[in-house]
Amino acid sequence: MKIWIDADACPKMVKEHIFKASLKPKIPVCLVANSYISIPQAPNISFIQVEQGADVADFYIVEHCEKDDLIITADIPLAALIVEKGAIAINPRGEVYTEENIRERLSMRNFMQELRDSGIDTGGPAPLGPKDKEKFANSLNKILTKMLKANRCIKN
Repeated sequence: MKIWIDADACPKMVKEHIFKASLKPKIPVCLVANSYISIPQAPNISFIQVEQGADVADFYIVEHCEKDDLIITADIPLAALIVEKGAIAINPRGEVYTEENIRERLSMRNFMQELRDSGIDTGGPAPLGPKDKEKFANSLNKILTKMLKANRCIKN
């Protein structure tokens, strides 16, 4: 069981919450990014810097994550690959990507990309607010509790 963070665009408050939540149960956390990111000195937290290039960090995460891992990403194509692999993916707003919702999210993302490519200003997502932070914290805690229970059952 490991937490992977698609760290290039992950908000600081989300990373900090993950660091705190993973410390006591000693859940390994790995941040993956194209450029250097400072991480706390903790035995369970690591950082992997991949080469520059589109989706290099995403492909690294997909290649190295396992079924029982949790991936934090706002990247919908990455989330689709994670869900397909059987792992769990949530975004920084606490929304869990599932087999049921990922196709719709991917379709909407592609539609918005087409609009942007044609010159239409679609704006971007609203900045994360206190409710988003709370929703993320609740989702993360719920998932970690479930994963830790399942992991204890496997070990026993």
